Amino acid sequence: MVKVVSGQDLIDAGMLQGKWFRPALDAANKVLSENGSMDEAMAAARTFQPGPTLALRTSGDIEIYSNIRAENSFEQDNVEKVNATMRELVRTPVIRAAAIMPDACPAGPVGTIPVGGVVASEGIHPGMHSADICCSMAISIFPSVDPKSLLDAVHAVTHFGPGGRPRGAQIKPSEATLSAFQQNPYLKDGAFSAGIEHFGTQGDGNHFAYVGTMKSTGETALVTHHGSRAPGARLYDRGMKVANRFREQISPETLRDNAWIPSDTEEAELYWAALQTVRQWTKENHYVIHDMAAENLSAKVADRFWNEHNFVFRKSDGLFYHGKGATPAFDKWAADATDLTIIPLNMAEPILIVRGSNAAHGLGFSPHGAGRNFSRSAHLRRLAEEYGADSRGLSPNNIADILAKEAAGIDARFFSGFADISELPGAYKSAANVRAQIEQYGLAEVVDEVIPYGNIMAGDWQKNAPWRKKRR
Repeated sequence: MVKVVSGQDLIDAGMLQGKWFRPALDAANKVLSENGSMDEAMAAARTFQPGPTLALRTSGDIEIYSNIRAENSFEQDNVEKVNATMRELVRTPVIRAAAIMPDACPAGPVGTIPVGGVVASEGIHPGMHSADICCSMAISIFPSVDPKSLLDAVHAVTHFGPGGRPRGAQIKPSEATLSAFQQNPYLKDGAFSAGIEHFGTQGDGNHFAYVGTMKSTGETALVTHHGSRAPGARLYDRGMKVANRFREQISPETLRDNAWIPSDTEEAELYWAALQTVRQWTKENHYVIHDMAAENLSAKVADRFWNEHNFVFRKSDGLFYHGKGATPAFDKWAADATDLTIIPLNMAEPILIVRGSNAAHGLGFSPHGAGRNFSRSAHLRRLAEEYGADSRGLSPNNIADILAKEAAGIDARFFSGFADISELPGAYKSAANVRAQIEQYGLAEVVDEVIPYGNIMAGDWQKNAPWRKKRR
C-alpha cells in the first residue's frame, strides 16, 4: 500500500490550514516517494509552516481618525472610553487603520470595537461585525398611502421579539438564498432552519419599523431596521471559534474578541461567502416585510433601497473594512449599492437620507445613527433616580409620563404591548449634535429626510415572559 500524506494528516498533526499546505504536501509526499519515513515526511511539511507568532503592536503604531467631539460631561466620559478601547484594539497585529464615528459608544471590555468603530485589516475579524451581522436599513416609498394606514399594515404583518414565526406562519426566503445556505458549511446546519423560522422577523432592542413622509415630496415611506437574526448569530459563533483557533496559533496575545481569520485560508473564503449569503437573506428579510405591508394595502412601492451598517467590506487595496455601527460612504461599496444611504437618529427625529463623501479620515464611512451615551441598565437607573422610584422600579404612571414626554407628537407603538423606555430618545446622543458632526467632519451630505409619523419597536417583551409569569 502506497503511503500518502493528506491535508487531514497535517491538520491532525496540529497544523493550521493555509495556502502553504500545497507545497508542504508536495514536499512531504516527495520524501515518501523516495522511501523516507512518515516522520521525515511530516518534518519536511513543517518547514513550510508560517513563522513565529505575531506580537501586538506598540501603542501609537496605528493612527486612529477621530470624528467625534463631546458636547457635555456625559459625552466626554463616553468619548474617553471609546478612545481607550480603540487604542487597545489597534494593537492587533493585522490592523492597518481605524476611525471613530460621531455616534460612537463602548460595546464591551476595553479593546472591543465600539459601536461607531471602523477598522481596516488584513484579515476578517468576526468580532468586529458583531453577532448582529448585517444590521441594516431599508426604505420603500408608498405614494398616495396614508401614514396611519401604512403603520397599521406594517403592525399587522411584522414580528418583533425573541424567536421566529410559529410553524404554520413561517415564510421562506428565496430558493437561491436557501440553496446558498445549504452549500456553505458555515450555514448548512442550524443556520438553515433558523433562516426559515426567523424570516420576516425584526428582533428586539433598537430595531424598528418607522413610517413617515419624505420632506422633499410628501410621499409616505416605510423604513425598517434589523439584522440577520439567528442565522447571523450562528454564523458569528462559528466564525469566532475558527478565528480563535487561528489566534491561538498566530497571535495568542491578541484579545479573543479581535481574533481574525487569515485572508489566504480556505476558512476565510468560506466565511466571506457565508457573509454574502447572510447579507442576501437580510435584504430579502427587509423587503418581505415591506411587500407584505404593500399587499395588505393593495398598494404599490414606487422606489426602494437599503444599506447595511454592521458588516465587512473589501476594497481594491485588498483590506477588509469592518464597520460596527458605521454606514458605508465610499463609491460602489456593494454590487447593489445606490449613491444614497440611510442614517436614523431616534424615533422622534427625522431619518436622514445621505450621499456618502468617502472621507479619508472616516475610512470611507459615515455614522449609523445617534448612538448611546448610557447602557440600557444605566439609563434606567438614571430615570429611576430622576422620578424617585422605589426598589420596585418605575411605576406605570412614571413610564406613561416618560413616554408622553419623549414620544410626543408621534404614534409610538410597542409590539409586546409594553413600552421599553430604555429605547426612547433620552437614551441616545443628541440627534442635533450627531447631525452637526456629520457636517463638521464632512462624512456625508444630507439630501432628504423622512419626517416621523410613528414607529413600532419590540417593547419590553420580557415583562410578561413565561418565566416571569411562573415566578409570580
